[in-house]
Amino acid sequence: MTWKQKGIKHDAKHGQLRLSKGWNLKDGRSDFILAEYKTRPDVQVENIQQVRAVYNGDRWELHLVCKKEIPVEDAPGDKTAGIDLGISNYLAIDYEGGPSELYPGNVLKEDKHYFTREEYQTEGENGPSKRARRTRQKLSRRKDHFLHTLSKHIVQRCVEEGVEKIAVGDLSDIREDENGDSRNWGRSGNKKLHGWEFDRFTNLLEYKAEEYGILVDRVDEENTSKTCSCCGQIRDSNRVERGLYVCESCETAMNADVNGAVNIRQRITQSPPTGDMSNGWLAQPGVFLFNRESGSFNTREQGDCKP
Repeated sequence: MTWKQKGIKHDAKHGQLRLSKGWNLKDGRSDFILAEYKTRPDVQVENIQQVRAVYNGDRWELHLVCKKEIPVEDAPGDKTAGIDLGISNYLAIDYEGGPSELYPGNVLKEDKHYFTREEYQTEGENGPSKRARRTRQKLSRRKDHFLHTLSKHIVQRCVEEGVEKIAVGDLSDIREDENGDSRNWGRSGNKKLHGWEFDRFTNLLEYKAEEYGILVDRVDEENTSKTCSCCGQIRDSNRVERGLYVCESCETAMNADVNGAVNIRQRITQSPPTGDMSNGWLAQPGVFLFNRESGSFNTREQGDCKP
């Protein structure tokens, strides 16, 4: 249950909330729900936007959603970065004049596979069982944590690389064809497609980047996976396999996902990639893996390799 601003009266002096029962439930103007709360001395409750009643399995809790103004800093530099969202590699990012990196989404796919199987085993005739609901909630929490951690980590990396603007491929219409009908990607592709969180991730990235004065720009990514970021040739066959792009024109070999990220970045800047493309960041990008124990991203060399 959610109360919006019109149904909330906040008495900050006495730590109380008066919540409306709704015109069809209350007996009179004085009929309302009175809730008292306590906070830590360093917490000040103000600018309440919503109040949510949430059942955690044992009791009901009131969650207060407050609006807080965050001071915006100046951008840490004047460079750009491009992000290519994918499936096997959850995303690839290229920094102007800097490195390129891959962030595999294996953790999300493993969670989805495991919890979906457990969820199906606990489905009852009258809908999901209590165990199934707990499973869905746990999957949702793990997915939210991954996306928050990933977006926060990328923003921090952009600060370190002096990035002012991030270009992200706009995939808002990926689920529809040119006629507006649902696009069919095949059985496996459709399963992966509905597990993608493109818009959710980009929204998180936008508000986290704003705190540091970094602008996130959603750009059209048409042909970015087919185009050579070095010479501009567009050819489907250049993408030899999932992770390899070989240009028939300039004979440059590079990581396919990073090539897409460079093309997306070039939609907002004319700065070309630098260095030897077949033996540099485009061909051998850094890889960051998600560590479940620490809940953070580490480079592949720092990952836990225990059997």
